[in-house]
Amino acid sequence: MIKMADLTQVELQNLRHLIGAHDTAYQKLNSYANTCVDPQIKQMFTRSSARFVKYKTKIIIVFKLGGKYGREIYG
Repeated sequence: MIKMADLTQVELQNLRHLIGAHDTAYQKLNSYANTCVDPQIKQMFTRSSARFVKYKTKIIIVFKLGGKYGREIYG
């Protein structure tokens, strides 16, 4: 299992960018879903945005973002 203390600064930065990209994708897809009139397209955007939240949450859980390194990555 990977420990936060074993990650380099570059790896920490990459994780921060990955988490940020997932958050940005969620926000965009959620915004698209909120402006859709067609129920099928709205559902597609809603499901897709939910997946990005799920992926982001998994990344955070896997790397146990807390303490010193959690603040560096996410905060």
